[in-house]
Order: sequence, then C-alpha cells, then structure tokens
Amino acid sequence: MGDMTRPPAFQTERPTIVFDLDGTLAETAPDIIGTLNTILEREGLAPVPVSKARDLVGAGARALIERGFRLYDRPLSAERLDDLFALFLDIYAGRVADLSHLYDGVLPALDALAASGHRLAVCTNKPERHSRLLLDALGVTARFAAVAGRDTYPFFKPDARHLTMTITAAGGDPGHAIMIGDSRTDIQTARNAGLPVICVPFGYTDVPIESLEPDLVIPHFDGLVGAVATLSERGQGPSM
Repeated sequence: MGDMTRPPAFQTERPTIVFDLDGTLAETAPDIIGTLNTILEREGLAPVPVSKARDLVGAGARALIERGFRLYDRPLSAERLDDLFALFLDIYAGRVADLSHLYDGVLPALDALAASGHRLAVCTNKPERHSRLLLDALGVTARFAAVAGRDTYPFFKPDARHLTMTITAAGGDPGHAIMIGDSRTDIQTARNAGLPVICVPFGYTDVPIESLEPDLVIPHFDGLVGAVATLSERGQGPSM
C-alpha cells in the first residue's frame, strides 16, 4: 500500500489559471464592433462607435447583433438572427485581429505564471475557431494548455461545466484553479464552480467591475502574479 498520509497531488501543485479572452487578455472591441458595423451598414443603419463596446460586447455574437439592432428599434426574428449570426462569423474570421491587441503586461504575466508552474487556459464565449484565430494572430496560443470556446462543450459560461471542463482539458484539477475575467459572466461562472476570481476593470462590463465583488481587482497585469499568490495563500473557494 502507498503512503496514506501523502496529500493529493493537486494540493501541492499550483492552481490552474483560466483566462477569459475578450476584454481580459485582449482589447478586441474594435474588430468586434467593426464587424457589427459592416452588418448594420448593409442593413442601411448607421455604425455604432467603439465606445459602445461596454454596452454591447460580452455576451456573445448573437446578443451583440440583437443589441446592435435594438439601438435602432429593429427587432429580429429567430431566422433572421441566425442568418446574421452566420454572416457575422464569416466577416469576423477575416478581420479577427486587424485592430485587436493584447493588453499591456499580459505577456510578462503569462510567462511569470508559467515559470512558477501554473497551467494556463482560456475559457471564452467566443467560438473556438475565432478564439484560436485570434490567439494565433497574437502569437500566444502555445502558452495555453487548453482553449475552450462557446461551442467546445455542450455548456458555456456562466455554466460552471464550461470552466471545469476547460481546467480538466488543461490537465488541472477543477477544484484547484483561479478564473481571470472582466465581466459579470466571468464572476458568475467562477462562483458557480466554487472558484475564486480576479477581474480587470478595463474590459467589457456595463457596471463597474468592483460593484460585482470579485475576489480581487487588478488595475494592470503587472499585479496579476501577486494577486494569484494572494488567493493561493487563502486556499480554495471564493472569498465571498
């Protein structure tokens, strides 16, 4: 028999760090809103400014399209929304990283976490194909042990299974991880999974992220390694 006093491996490993993509790792609003504007213009509607991103982006392309048309009091049937969604994905694939870029400090933070032994993963409600296209264009795909999009599993955020299955795919333990995000959806997902969450305040949220009470908020990615260490020392589970 083995040593029964030996703790489970996950207790001695670093927690897996799971990142949202849009508004967390990368500023993607210019290309997302640009794609929406292409569709709006084809429908004879005026383009919306990128400054509207906080109100429009964050719940997926279908919601984005609906919100965009709602600005002009233009309801969409389910069939018409399906058609525009397919068009959006096609257009967006061709310009996924024309203007998008990683936020300042992301690369050093990823490298420092990896050097410390953390597994890294991406869990996003962007379709997996477009997520990988973007990460490839930004040159960071290889840094992540798993990349899961809205369509990777039968479940998507804020369903906890989207997050826990991503952690498992990365080779981590679903009970020993930290979510990094920028929105209500990311916080709800982490809470549903019983995991702590760190948020950035510069992403796509319709209310100040502090008001949603994540475990920690970091104003810049140079604070991420320290924030991860703080939560790791607290132990598992959200502080709430």
